[in-house]
Amino acid sequence: MRRRLSHRIVRLLRDTAGTNMIEAAIIAPLLLLLSFSIVDFSGVFYVWLALENGVSQATRLAVTGNTVADPTNPAAQLDRQNSVIQAMRAATPTLTLDNGAFAFSTLVGNTWTPGFAGAGQVGKVSVTYTWRIMTPIISRFFTNGQIQITANSAMKNESFQ
Repeated sequence: MRRRLSHRIVRLLRDTAGTNMIEAAIIAPLLLLLSFSIVDFSGVFYVWLALENGVSQATRLAVTGNTVADPTNPAAQLDRQNSVIQAMRAATPTLTLDNGAFAFSTLVGNTWTPGFAGAGQVGKVSVTYTWRIMTPIISRFFTNGQIQITANSAMKNESFQ
């Protein structure tokens, strides 16, 4: 009797039916987590690159002292600060940047002070963008499931006007 029982147990333990399902149930969530993490990282990297490019384009416009046409009234020109904001938005068309995302500073001595730089001064344009993490498990590691991405560019203005 004992021998038959141990024989059955050994036979049951050697049976491999269903092991593929168990392995898939263990591996699938890990692969999904890895896939979505790659998508999240790619999104953050894209936003960072777009902001770096956009702030560089906006600073180049600021350096020249030129202005751009008002998109609501093409016959009128925007002031310099709004021209820089418009140039940044044009360089990053896939991102929605509100006016609060922009900060302008001027180098006075060794200190950055808020304000738009004039002719011959060193000016800095900063843009901050909030990216929401899509993967629920990863978003728990960040405050409110968001990452603040900031891009800066500083250049000396030409002697315009």
